[in-house]
Amino acid sequence: MVGTLPQTQSLVEQAKALGLEFFLVSYTDLLGGTRSKLVPASKIALVEREGACFAPFASNLGLGPDAPDIAAIPDPSSLIVLPWQPNVGWVASDIYMNGEPFAAAPRVILKRVLQQCDALGYSYKTGVEAEFFLLKQTEQGYAVADSLDMASRPCYDQLNLMRQFDLIATLVNYMEQFGWEPYQCDHEDANGQFELNWTYADALITADRHVFFKYMVKTLAEQRGLVASFMPKPFSHLTGNGAHVHMSLWNNGSNAFLDTTDEMGMSSLGYEFLAGVLSHARGLSALCAPTINSYRRLGATMTESGSTWSPRYLSYGGNNRTHMVRIPDQGRFECRLVDGAATLYLAQAGLLAAGLDGIMQHLSAGKRLDENMFVRGSEFSDLQTLPTSLLEALRSLEQDSLLMQVLGEQAAKTYLDFKYREWDAHNAEITAWEMGQYINV
Repeated sequence: MVGTLPQTQSLVEQAKALGLEFFLVSYTDLLGGTRSKLVPASKIALVEREGACFAPFASNLGLGPDAPDIAAIPDPSSLIVLPWQPNVGWVASDIYMNGEPFAAAPRVILKRVLQQCDALGYSYKTGVEAEFFLLKQTEQGYAVADSLDMASRPCYDQLNLMRQFDLIATLVNYMEQFGWEPYQCDHEDANGQFELNWTYADALITADRHVFFKYMVKTLAEQRGLVASFMPKPFSHLTGNGAHVHMSLWNNGSNAFLDTTDEMGMSSLGYEFLAGVLSHARGLSALCAPTINSYRRLGATMTESGSTWSPRYLSYGGNNRTHMVRIPDQGRFECRLVDGAATLYLAQAGLLAAGLDGIMQHLSAGKRLDENMFVRGSEFSDLQTLPTSLLEALRSLEQDSLLMQVLGEQAAKTYLDFKYREWDAHNAEITAWEMGQYINV
Protein backbone atom coordinates (compact mmCIF):
# COMPACT_ATOMS: atom_id res chain seq x y z
CA MET A 1 0.00 0.00 0.00
CA VAL A 2 2.68 2.51 1.02
CA GLY A 3 4.98 1.31 -1.73
CA THR A 4 2.52 2.58 -4.38
CA LEU A 5 2.81 6.20 -3.24
CA PRO A 6 5.43 8.53 -4.76
CA GLN A 7 8.35 8.76 -2.35
CA THR A 8 8.49 12.52 -2.96
CA GLN A 9 5.17 12.95 -1.17
CA SER A 10 5.33 14.71 2.19
CA LEU A 11 3.95 13.04 5.30
CA VAL A 12 1.04 15.48 5.19
CA GLU A 13 0.17 14.28 1.68
CA GLN A 14 0.62 10.65 2.63
CA ALA A 15 -1.58 11.08 5.71
CA LYS A 16 -4.40 12.39 3.51
CA ALA A 17 -3.94 9.67 0.89
CA LEU A 18 -3.83 6.84 3.46
CA GLY A 19 -6.27 8.14 6.05
CA LEU A 20 -3.63 8.32 8.78
CA GLU A 21 -4.51 9.97 12.08
CA PHE A 22 -1.19 9.47 13.89
CA PHE A 23 2.51 8.95 13.20
CA LEU A 24 5.01 7.04 15.32
CA VAL A 25 8.11 9.18 14.83
CA SER A 26 10.91 6.78 15.71
CA TYR A 27 14.68 6.74 16.10
CA THR A 28 17.23 4.16 17.26
CA ASP A 29 19.78 4.85 20.00
CA LEU A 30 23.33 3.49 20.30
CA LEU A 31 22.25 0.35 22.17
CA GLY A 32 19.53 -0.45 19.66
CA GLY A 33 16.64 0.94 21.68
CA THR A 34 13.76 2.20 19.55
CA ARG A 35 12.37 5.51 20.81
CA SER A 36 9.19 7.11 19.50
CA LYS A 37 6.64 9.85 19.92
CA LEU A 38 3.05 9.56 18.77
CA VAL A 39 2.24 12.64 16.71
CA PRO A 40 -1.25 13.56 15.49
CA ALA A 41 -1.40 13.81 11.73
CA SER A 42 -2.69 17.37 12.13
CA LYS A 43 0.73 18.34 13.52
CA ILE A 44 3.00 16.25 11.30
CA ALA A 45 3.87 19.18 8.98
CA LEU A 46 5.61 20.95 11.87
CA VAL A 47 7.41 17.75 12.92
CA GLU A 48 8.49 17.03 9.36
CA ARG A 49 10.00 20.51 9.22
CA GLU A 50 11.40 20.92 12.75
CA GLY A 51 11.36 17.42 14.22
CA ALA A 52 9.84 15.78 17.27
CA CYS A 53 11.77 16.87 20.36
CA PHE A 54 13.22 14.41 22.86
CA ALA A 55 15.24 14.80 26.05
CA PRO A 56 18.45 13.00 24.96
CA PHE A 57 19.41 11.83 28.46
CA ALA A 58 16.35 9.57 28.41
CA SER A 59 17.86 7.33 25.72
CA ASN A 60 21.27 5.77 25.19
CA LEU A 61 23.04 8.55 23.32
CA GLY A 62 25.62 9.52 25.95
CA LEU A 63 24.15 12.92 26.74
CA GLY A 64 23.35 14.22 30.21
CA PRO A 65 20.20 15.85 31.62
CA ASP A 66 21.84 19.21 30.94
CA ALA A 67 21.94 18.61 27.17
CA PRO A 68 19.52 20.49 24.90
CA ASP A 69 16.70 18.68 23.16
CA ILE A 70 17.36 16.53 20.16
CA ALA A 71 14.98 16.63 17.22
CA ALA A 72 13.90 13.51 15.33
CA ILE A 73 13.34 14.53 11.69
CA PRO A 74 11.23 11.84 10.00
CA ASP A 75 12.20 10.37 6.63
CA PRO A 76 8.97 10.29 4.56
CA SER A 77 10.31 7.53 2.31
CA SER A 78 10.48 5.14 5.29
CA LEU A 79 6.76 5.35 6.11
CA ILE A 80 5.03 2.08 7.02
CA VAL A 81 1.34 1.92 7.90
CA LEU A 82 0.67 -0.38 10.86
CA PRO A 83 -1.61 -3.07 9.39
CA TRP A 84 -2.96 -3.93 12.85
CA GLN A 85 -3.58 -0.19 13.54
CA PRO A 86 -4.14 1.25 10.04
CA ASN A 87 -4.71 4.83 11.22
CA VAL A 88 -1.10 4.95 12.47
CA GLY A 89 2.06 5.31 10.34
CA TRP A 90 5.58 4.44 11.56
CA VAL A 91 8.47 6.48 10.23
CA ALA A 92 12.24 6.26 10.80
CA SER A 93 13.99 9.48 11.72
CA ASP A 94 17.39 11.15 11.80
CA ILE A 95 18.51 12.89 14.97
CA TYR A 96 19.48 16.56 14.93
CA MET A 97 20.89 18.77 17.68
CA ASN A 98 21.14 22.54 17.37
CA GLY A 99 20.12 22.26 13.73
CA GLU A 100 22.88 19.81 12.77
CA PRO A 101 22.81 16.00 12.33
CA PHE A 102 23.75 14.41 15.65
CA ALA A 103 26.98 12.61 14.82
CA ALA A 104 26.51 9.83 17.40
CA ALA A 105 23.09 8.67 16.12
CA PRO A 106 23.25 5.20 14.48
CA ARG A 107 21.19 6.12 11.41
CA VAL A 108 23.32 9.21 10.86
CA ILE A 109 26.48 7.10 11.18
CA LEU A 110 25.29 4.67 8.50
CA LYS A 111 24.28 7.49 6.17
CA ARG A 112 27.74 9.02 6.57
CA VAL A 113 29.43 5.81 5.36
CA LEU A 114 26.87 5.40 2.57
CA GLN A 115 27.81 8.87 1.33
CA GLN A 116 31.45 7.77 1.16
CA CYS A 117 30.35 4.71 -0.81
CA ASP A 118 28.30 6.87 -3.16
CA ALA A 119 31.29 9.18 -3.72
CA LEU A 120 33.20 6.14 -5.01
CA GLY A 121 30.38 5.44 -7.47
CA TYR A 122 28.71 2.53 -5.66
CA SER A 123 25.52 1.74 -3.81
CA TYR A 124 25.51 -0.82 -0.99
CA LYS A 125 22.68 -3.36 -1.11
CA THR A 126 21.94 -5.79 1.70
CA GLY A 127 19.49 -8.37 2.91
CA VAL A 128 19.11 -9.78 6.41
CA GLU A 129 18.08 -13.20 7.72
CA ALA A 130 16.09 -12.33 10.85
CA GLU A 131 15.86 -15.22 13.33
CA PHE A 132 13.75 -15.15 16.48
CA PHE A 133 12.30 -17.39 19.18
CA LEU A 134 8.64 -17.64 20.15
CA LEU A 135 8.54 -18.10 23.91
CA LYS A 136 6.16 -18.10 26.85
CA GLN A 137 6.72 -17.01 30.42
CA THR A 138 6.40 -19.68 33.10
CA GLU A 139 7.06 -19.79 36.83
CA GLN A 140 10.45 -21.30 36.01
CA GLY A 141 11.31 -18.57 33.49
CA TYR A 142 11.08 -18.47 29.70
CA ALA A 143 10.27 -21.61 27.75
CA VAL A 144 9.57 -22.50 24.13
CA ALA A 145 5.99 -21.45 23.44
CA ASP A 146 5.01 -24.64 21.61
CA SER A 147 5.21 -27.56 24.05
CA LEU A 148 5.05 -30.00 21.10
CA ASP A 149 8.18 -28.50 19.54
CA MET A 150 10.63 -30.90 21.20
CA ALA A 151 12.67 -32.63 18.46
CA SER A 152 16.44 -32.65 18.82
CA ARG A 153 16.79 -31.59 15.15
CA PRO A 154 13.73 -29.45 14.44
CA CYS A 155 15.11 -27.43 11.52
CA TYR A 156 12.58 -27.05 8.66
CA ASP A 157 10.08 -29.19 10.59
CA GLN A 158 6.72 -28.88 8.85
CA LEU A 159 4.45 -29.57 11.82
CA ASN A 160 6.25 -27.12 14.09
CA LEU A 161 6.15 -24.46 11.38
CA MET A 162 2.48 -24.87 10.60
CA ARG A 163 1.40 -24.77 14.25
CA GLN A 164 2.54 -21.13 14.12
CA PHE A 165 0.87 -20.55 10.74
CA ASP A 166 -1.41 -17.79 12.02
CA LEU A 167 1.48 -15.59 13.17
CA ILE A 168 3.85 -16.42 10.31
CA ALA A 169 1.21 -15.94 7.63
CA THR A 170 0.12 -12.64 9.18
CA LEU A 171 3.71 -11.40 9.11
CA VAL A 172 4.15 -12.44 5.48
CA ASN A 173 0.87 -10.83 4.42
CA TYR A 174 1.85 -7.59 6.10
CA MET A 175 5.32 -7.58 4.48
CA GLU A 176 3.69 -8.14 1.10
CA GLN A 177 1.51 -5.09 1.74
CA PHE A 178 4.66 -3.09 2.50
CA GLY A 179 6.27 -4.16 -0.77
CA TRP A 180 9.14 -5.97 0.98
CA GLU A 181 8.68 -9.07 -1.21
CA PRO A 182 9.01 -11.81 1.44
CA TYR A 183 9.97 -15.08 -0.22
CA GLN A 184 10.63 -17.79 2.39
CA CYS A 185 9.91 -18.60 6.01
CA ASP A 186 10.93 -21.63 8.01
CA HIS A 187 11.30 -23.25 11.39
CA GLU A 188 14.96 -22.86 12.30
CA ASP A 189 17.45 -25.18 13.98
CA ALA A 190 16.33 -24.53 17.57
CA ASN A 191 13.03 -25.46 19.16
CA GLY A 192 10.71 -22.47 18.94
CA GLN A 193 12.94 -20.64 16.45
CA PHE A 194 11.81 -19.14 13.14
CA GLU A 195 13.23 -17.13 10.26
CA LEU A 196 11.53 -14.93 7.66
CA ASN A 197 13.33 -13.68 4.56
CA TRP A 198 12.48 -10.69 2.41
CA THR A 199 14.13 -9.22 -0.68
CA TYR A 200 17.34 -7.20 -0.42
CA ALA A 201 17.39 -3.43 -0.85
CA ASP A 202 19.62 -0.42 -0.29
CA ALA A 203 21.32 -0.80 3.11
CA LEU A 204 19.50 2.10 4.77
CA ILE A 205 16.13 0.65 3.73
CA THR A 206 17.16 -2.79 5.03
CA ALA A 207 18.17 -1.30 8.38
CA ASP A 208 14.89 0.65 8.70
CA ARG A 209 12.92 -2.45 7.80
CA HIS A 210 14.82 -4.59 10.29
CA VAL A 211 14.00 -2.14 13.08
CA PHE A 212 10.33 -2.23 12.12
CA PHE A 213 10.35 -6.01 11.64
CA LYS A 214 11.49 -6.58 15.22
CA TYR A 215 8.81 -4.22 16.49
CA MET A 216 6.15 -5.91 14.38
CA VAL A 217 7.09 -9.47 15.39
CA LYS A 218 7.15 -8.56 19.08
CA THR A 219 3.81 -6.75 18.84
CA LEU A 220 2.03 -9.58 17.03
CA ALA A 221 3.51 -12.15 19.41
CA GLU A 222 2.30 -10.15 22.42
CA GLN A 223 -1.19 -10.02 20.93
CA ARG A 224 -1.13 -13.83 20.98
CA GLY A 225 0.14 -14.09 24.54
CA LEU A 226 3.69 -14.96 23.43
CA VAL A 227 7.14 -13.39 23.72
CA ALA A 228 9.25 -12.95 20.58
CA SER A 229 12.97 -12.78 21.33
CA PHE A 230 15.90 -11.90 19.07
CA MET A 231 18.37 -12.57 21.91
CA PRO A 232 21.54 -14.14 20.48
CA LYS A 233 21.57 -17.19 22.77
CA PRO A 234 18.57 -17.59 25.09
CA PHE A 235 19.19 -21.30 25.75
CA SER A 236 22.59 -22.92 26.24
CA HIS A 237 21.57 -26.22 24.60
CA LEU A 238 19.94 -24.67 21.51
CA THR A 239 21.17 -22.78 18.46
CA GLY A 240 21.25 -18.98 18.82
CA ASN A 241 19.68 -16.15 16.83
CA GLY A 242 21.71 -14.82 13.94
CA ALA A 243 20.93 -11.85 11.72
CA HIS A 244 23.18 -12.80 8.82
CA VAL A 245 23.73 -9.94 6.38
CA HIS A 246 24.04 -10.60 2.63
CA MET A 247 25.75 -7.82 0.69
CA SER A 248 26.87 -6.52 -2.67
CA LEU A 249 27.98 -3.26 -4.27
CA TRP A 250 26.21 -1.89 -7.34
CA ASN A 251 27.32 0.56 -10.02
CA ASN A 252 24.91 2.10 -12.55
CA GLY A 253 22.39 -0.69 -11.98
CA SER A 254 24.94 -3.50 -12.31
CA ASN A 255 26.22 -5.78 -9.57
CA ALA A 256 29.91 -4.89 -9.12
CA PHE A 257 30.51 -8.13 -7.20
CA LEU A 258 29.37 -10.31 -10.11
CA ASP A 259 31.88 -12.04 -12.39
CA THR A 260 30.49 -15.11 -14.13
CA THR A 261 33.98 -16.18 -15.21
CA ASP A 262 35.02 -16.73 -11.58
CA GLU A 263 34.41 -20.15 -10.02
CA MET A 264 32.28 -18.57 -7.27
CA GLY A 265 30.88 -15.83 -9.52
CA MET A 266 32.71 -13.16 -7.49
CA SER A 267 34.59 -10.25 -9.05
CA SER A 268 38.04 -9.10 -7.93
CA LEU A 269 36.33 -6.06 -6.39
CA GLY A 270 34.05 -8.38 -4.44
CA TYR A 271 37.00 -10.37 -3.12
CA GLU A 272 38.77 -7.16 -2.05
CA PHE A 273 35.62 -6.04 -0.22
CA LEU A 274 35.38 -9.47 1.42
CA ALA A 275 39.04 -9.23 2.44
CA GLY A 276 38.35 -5.89 4.11
CA VAL A 277 35.54 -7.41 6.16
CA LEU A 278 37.82 -10.25 7.28
CA SER A 279 40.68 -7.88 8.12
CA HIS A 280 38.44 -5.84 10.45
CA ALA A 281 36.37 -8.76 11.76
CA ARG A 282 37.64 -8.71 15.33
CA GLY A 283 36.73 -5.05 15.75
CA LEU A 284 33.49 -5.54 13.84
CA SER A 285 32.47 -8.12 16.43
CA ALA A 286 31.74 -5.33 18.91
CA LEU A 287 29.16 -3.90 16.47
CA CYS A 288 27.84 -7.13 14.93
CA ALA A 289 27.76 -9.18 18.15
CA PRO A 290 27.22 -6.36 20.66
CA THR A 291 26.19 -8.03 23.92
CA ILE A 292 27.67 -10.31 26.55
CA ASN A 293 25.17 -12.94 25.48
CA SER A 294 26.42 -12.68 21.87
CA TYR A 295 29.54 -14.59 22.88
CA ARG A 296 27.45 -17.48 24.19
CA ARG A 297 26.48 -17.90 20.53
CA LEU A 298 29.82 -17.30 18.81
CA GLY A 299 32.02 -20.37 18.89
CA ALA A 300 29.66 -22.14 21.30
CA THR A 301 29.91 -25.81 22.11
CA MET A 302 27.66 -28.11 20.13
CA THR A 303 23.91 -27.93 20.61
CA GLU A 304 21.32 -30.70 20.69
CA SER A 305 20.99 -30.45 16.90
CA GLY A 306 24.69 -31.21 16.48
CA SER A 307 25.77 -27.76 15.23
CA THR A 308 25.97 -24.17 16.47
CA TRP A 309 25.83 -22.61 12.96
CA SER A 310 27.94 -19.73 14.32
CA PRO A 311 31.49 -18.86 13.21
CA ARG A 312 34.68 -19.07 15.19
CA TYR A 313 37.42 -18.28 12.67
CA LEU A 314 38.17 -15.34 10.39
CA SER A 315 37.67 -17.42 7.27
CA TYR A 316 35.58 -17.65 4.14
CA GLY A 317 34.27 -20.44 1.96
CA GLY A 318 31.79 -21.17 -0.77
CA ASN A 319 28.30 -22.34 0.10
CA ASN A 320 29.63 -23.48 3.48
CA ARG A 321 27.97 -22.37 6.71
CA THR A 322 30.94 -23.14 8.96
CA HIS A 323 32.79 -19.94 7.93
CA MET A 324 32.37 -16.35 9.06
CA VAL A 325 31.84 -15.38 5.42
CA ARG A 326 29.90 -17.60 3.01
CA ILE A 327 29.55 -17.15 -0.76
CA PRO A 328 26.15 -18.78 -1.32
CA ASP A 329 25.61 -17.56 -4.86
CA GLN A 330 27.14 -15.44 -7.58
CA GLY A 331 27.68 -11.75 -6.91
CA ARG A 332 27.11 -11.61 -3.17
CA PHE A 333 28.38 -12.91 0.12
CA GLU A 334 26.97 -13.44 3.59
CA CYS A 335 28.49 -12.30 6.90
CA ARG A 336 27.45 -14.79 9.58
CA LEU A 337 28.99 -12.78 12.41
CA VAL A 338 25.92 -10.56 12.85
CA ASP A 339 23.43 -11.66 15.52
CA GLY A 340 19.92 -10.77 16.62
CA ALA A 341 21.07 -8.12 19.11
CA ALA A 342 22.89 -6.08 16.48
CA THR A 343 21.76 -2.63 15.45
CA LEU A 344 21.94 -2.90 11.67
CA TYR A 345 22.69 0.80 11.28
CA LEU A 346 25.98 0.31 13.16
CA ALA A 347 26.73 -3.22 11.93
CA GLN A 348 26.25 -2.25 8.28
CA ALA A 349 28.22 0.98 8.71
CA GLY A 350 31.14 -1.07 10.02
CA LEU A 351 30.84 -3.78 7.37
CA LEU A 352 30.66 -1.25 4.53
CA ALA A 353 33.60 0.80 5.81
CA ALA A 354 35.67 -2.37 6.24
CA GLY A 355 34.80 -3.55 2.74
CA LEU A 356 35.61 -0.20 1.16
CA ASP A 357 38.93 -0.23 3.01
CA GLY A 358 39.63 -3.61 1.42
CA ILE A 359 38.96 -2.11 -2.02
CA MET A 360 41.05 1.00 -1.41
CA GLN A 361 44.00 -1.10 -0.19
CA HIS A 362 43.46 -3.90 -2.74
CA LEU A 363 43.52 -6.47 0.05
CA SER A 364 43.65 -10.18 -0.75
CA ALA A 365 41.09 -12.51 0.76
CA GLY A 366 43.51 -15.40 0.46
CA LYS A 367 42.56 -18.91 -0.49
CA ARG A 368 39.02 -20.13 -0.02
CA LEU A 369 38.77 -23.00 2.48
CA ASP A 370 36.43 -25.80 1.47
CA GLU A 371 36.52 -27.41 4.91
CA ASN A 372 34.17 -28.02 7.81
CA MET A 373 35.62 -25.40 10.15
CA PHE A 374 33.60 -26.72 13.09
CA VAL A 375 35.60 -29.95 12.81
CA ARG A 376 38.91 -28.93 11.24
CA GLY A 377 39.28 -25.24 12.12
CA SER A 378 41.94 -25.83 14.78
CA GLU A 379 44.18 -27.42 12.15
CA PHE A 380 44.70 -24.03 10.46
CA SER A 381 47.08 -22.41 12.92
CA ASP A 382 47.47 -19.27 10.79
CA LEU A 383 43.80 -18.36 11.11
CA GLN A 384 42.75 -15.77 13.67
CA THR A 385 39.72 -16.45 15.82
CA LEU A 386 36.84 -14.15 16.59
CA PRO A 387 36.71 -12.66 20.09
CA THR A 388 35.40 -15.00 22.77
CA SER A 389 33.93 -12.28 24.99
CA LEU A 390 32.47 -8.81 24.75
CA LEU A 391 35.53 -7.49 26.59
CA GLU A 392 37.85 -8.90 23.93
CA ALA A 393 35.63 -7.49 21.17
CA LEU A 394 35.59 -4.02 22.71
CA ARG A 395 39.37 -3.98 23.00
CA SER A 396 39.61 -5.06 19.36
CA LEU A 397 37.26 -2.25 18.37
CA GLU A 398 39.40 0.30 20.23
CA GLN A 399 42.46 -0.92 18.35
CA ASP A 400 40.74 -0.60 14.95
CA SER A 401 41.34 3.01 13.88
CA LEU A 402 39.06 2.72 10.84
CA LEU A 403 36.04 1.55 12.84
CA MET A 404 36.67 4.12 15.55
CA GLN A 405 36.67 6.75 12.81
CA VAL A 406 33.41 5.34 11.41
CA LEU A 407 31.72 5.76 14.79
CA GLY A 408 33.25 9.17 15.37
CA GLU A 409 34.72 10.41 18.63
CA GLN A 410 31.45 11.00 20.49
CA ALA A 411 29.71 7.78 19.43
CA ALA A 412 32.83 5.67 20.02
CA LYS A 413 33.33 7.04 23.53
CA THR A 414 29.66 6.66 24.39
CA TYR A 415 29.34 3.18 22.95
CA LEU A 416 32.47 1.93 24.70
CA ASP A 417 31.41 3.52 28.00
CA PHE A 418 28.02 1.79 27.85
CA LYS A 419 29.51 -1.55 26.87
CA TYR A 420 32.30 -1.54 29.45
CA ARG A 421 29.69 -0.79 32.13
CA GLU A 422 27.66 -3.71 30.78
CA TRP A 423 30.73 -5.94 31.12
CA ASP A 424 31.45 -4.70 34.67
CA ALA A 425 27.83 -5.26 35.75
CA HIS A 426 27.94 -8.78 34.35
CA ASN A 427 31.18 -9.56 36.18
CA ALA A 428 29.72 -8.34 39.46
CA GLU A 429 26.90 -10.91 39.32
CA ILE A 430 27.21 -14.25 41.12
CA THR A 431 25.51 -16.87 38.97
CA ALA A 432 23.61 -20.00 39.97
CA TRP A 433 26.27 -22.04 38.16
CA GLU A 434 28.99 -20.57 40.38
CA MET A 435 27.02 -21.29 43.52
CA GLY A 436 26.49 -24.89 42.50
CA GLN A 437 30.12 -25.29 41.44
CA TYR A 438 31.93 -23.60 44.29
CA ILE A 439 29.69 -23.41 47.36
CA ASN A 440 31.50 -26.31 49.03
CA VAL A 441 35.02 -25.33 48.07
